[in-house]
Amino acid sequence: MKTNLFLCLTFLLGLGFAQAQNLPSSPEPGKCYVKCITKDEFKEVTETIEVYPAYSRLEVVPATYKTVEDRVLVKEASKKFVYVPAVYETVEVPYVKKEGRNDLNISPATFGSNSRTFETYPATSGWEYKETACDSPNKEDCMVACYVGYPAQFRDVSFTTLAKDATVSNVPVPEVGTTYKKRVVKTPARMDEIEIPAEYKTIKRQVVATPASTRSITVPSKSQTVTRTVLAKKGGITTWEEVDCGLFDANVLPIFYELGSARITPASKKIIDETLLPLLNSKPVNIELMSHTDSRGNDDFNMSLSQQRANSVVNYLVSKGVNRSRLSARGYGESRLVNRCSNGVECSEAQHQKNRRTEFRVLNN
Repeated sequence: MKTNLFLCLTFLLGLGFAQAQNLPSSPEPGKCYVKCITKDEFKEVTETIEVYPAYSRLEVVPATYKTVEDRVLVKEASKKFVYVPAVYETVEVPYVKKEGRNDLNISPATFGSNSRTFETYPATSGWEYKETACDSPNKEDCMVACYVGYPAQFRDVSFTTLAKDATVSNVPVPEVGTTYKKRVVKTPARMDEIEIPAEYKTIKRQVVATPASTRSITVPSKSQTVTRTVLAKKGGITTWEEVDCGLFDANVLPIFYELGSARITPASKKIIDETLLPLLNSKPVNIELMSHTDSRGNDDFNMSLSQQRANSVVNYLVSKGVNRSRLSARGYGESRLVNRCSNGVECSEAQHQKNRRTEFRVLNN
């Protein structure tokens, strides 16, 4: 049994010594116990923030005109004398040919920028066991529990702010004026008086039918989702649990894979269900999954393949409801052969099969 795993405590330690060291009060000979350190539990929190504000965009609807007709006097009525006719003179009379109006000028919205810092992962701390060198035959004397802290993690998120919304102002456009000519009596007729009727003319001019206006269009805001991890439950030290001593060593599982593949076969899934799941569901222990390959093939490929196979077992256990924090996957490739079948050595298929193995062991919490 490896000393960097759980300590195997026997009845020979003595009840008084066990109480002084905070060990199990009533140990049984030949049995092993583990004092679990439960890990901090976390959860993800999703928060939606506005990164671009809503604002209004204005559009100008121009003024419209219509044409109207006016009947105007172009020659006044007068009287005509037989011998001395009237004398006329021509004058110009002003009138509004096109009325004035107000045009609209748009000043668009202006924007600024800002940022906000979010804590994406909180500061954490907890107990960790470390083994030190010492001469005591009791390995418990060589274990040190350290309280380790880890700083919080932050993330800056930039967003846009509305500095000034769009505005509209009036721009006056003056009216257009002109004149028409008019003849007026300068000297009336003398002697016999003859009535001369007035003369009229129809003129056309444009007037404003619909004044200029604005149309407002609302541009919606934009949001962004920020996901951060927060502490849900603080971990700590729990009570001692009795564990089978054999679980602290590497235990070979008859888990098989297709050639060059990390996919778990249905037969191997059954072995996991019957071996690892009952242990994980009944004991608060952590498990390390270790996968190995034989020496055939590229060394780097075998190392990667063994890690993928160990990950496959972890992912399968997680799909069965086991917390991923209790599982550790480690691939060793062909670095831990159990026989002489290394690179270049001729071996039978049965000898190579002994090296293609998956093992598990209980880890120190």
